[in-house]
Order: sequence, then structure tokens, then C-alpha cells
Amino acid sequence: MSEDLVTGRRAVVEAIRAGRVREVLLAAGARDTQGLREVRGAARAASVPVRVVERTALDGLAADHRGVVARTVGRRARTRTLGERELVSLPFSADAIVVVLDGITDPQNLGAAARTAEAVGAEALVTRERRAAGLTAAAVRASAGALEHLPVAVVANIARTLGRLQEHRFTVVGLDAAGPRSILDETCPDGRIAVVVGSEGEGMSRLVRERCDLLVALPMRGRVGSLNASAALAAALYGFILPRRVVASPPVGG
Repeated sequence: MSEDLVTGRRAVVEAIRAGRVREVLLAAGARDTQGLREVRGAARAASVPVRVVERTALDGLAADHRGVVARTVGRRARTRTLGERELVSLPFSADAIVVVLDGITDPQNLGAAARTAEAVGAEALVTRERRAAGLTAAAVRASAGALEHLPVAVVANIARTLGRLQEHRFTVVGLDAAGPRSILDETCPDGRIAVVVGSEGEGMSRLVRERCDLLVALPMRGRVGSLNASAALAAALYGFILPRRVVASPPVGG
């Protein structure tokens, strides 16, 4: 896929809101769904031109466009990512959440993790340079556009980065199926939290596990022995970490 394209209706909407889109292309004859109306509305609000083209024209641009393609300003993937020094220089709040992915190789899992991280108000996402999924079109689409808003650090050494975060008053919590206590039995620490999720097959690396201040497991009461990485992250964020945060405002509609 070309580097200056975003596909998928939700991802395109978020790219428009992030100010990165210069033109939206819609497939002729596409069904007028709520998602398509959101794309048109976001484009109209941002004064982004919309063109209707034959579906074959979109097929020539992207294999899985779902009827919507956005041409962006600059590179499609992200304008830039943060390095380790830039990450620890961010103005973190007193109860910041940072999500750390240690070797997530599936772009769908990466995108889903980013979507959950952004939804809970995480202030950064960290992933590693090698043996990990990149910020591809598939990851952006799976994130439903969250990767257009969430600061992302791509680092060479996760364990070292966790050490730097600890120097900045982060408690590192690792999700570990073999952890000594479950999230139902352990109390989440106050203050800044860096929550670490390991790879889909092997979990966290040894050095990353040793760097954690706290290891917790998810209680598994069914016949399936594990969750995928993004589902485990969501369970930990909503079931363990967020309940310790002060809710500044009621939920929408509450």
C-alpha cells in the first residue's frame, strides 16, 4: 500500500480530525451507512475535498479500502515516532498510563491495543524496533484511527526503556500468565503506571519480566487458557488500573 494513503472509514475520520488528510476518495455506489456519513461530516468540518470515483480506481490504490481512501499530507504511517529520550521527556500527568508492547507481531493486535490504550486515556504507547509489528496500514485500520492521536515510541530495548520510565516515577506492571497473584487479588499501585504486555506466543522476555515492579495474571476460569494480547490488555486496563483513577467527569450519556 502506498505510504500516503489511509483506508477504512473510522481510520479516515480520525486522520481527518488529526489534520493529516488532503483529499478523500469515495467509491461510487457505496451504501450510505452511518460510517460513510461520518466521513463526509468530518471532511466537511475540516474543509477537506471529497471525490466520488469508480471502485476500480480505489482497487488500484489499495487492496482492502472498504470504499474509502484518504490521501494524507506527508507519510501515511505517522509523521514521526518518538525515541526513548523523547518518550521520557513527555509532560506526563501524575497518574499517567503508558502501554508497553514487548514483541507484539500481529498488526491487528497492535492496532487493537492502541485503540484500547487511547480509549482509556493512555499518554503513550511503546513498542520495539525489531521482531514486532510496524505502524502499517493494517495496524492503523485496526486501531480505528487511534494511532493518529496516540504518541508512539519505537525503541531498541524495552527493558532499558522501562528503567528510564521508572526513573520518572512509573511503576511497571507486567501481565504474566504465571504471575503470583491475579488482578482480583492484587491492589493496583497509585501514581504513574506502565503496563507491559508480552508477545502473542511467548509473553514477555526474561529481561523485561525482571524489570517489572509487579507481575499480575488474569483469572482464567474457562477452558481456554489465555487471551490474545489486546484482549488481555483491555481486561487489565479496565479491571485493574482504571478503577484506581479518579473519574473527572461522568461517562457520555451517564
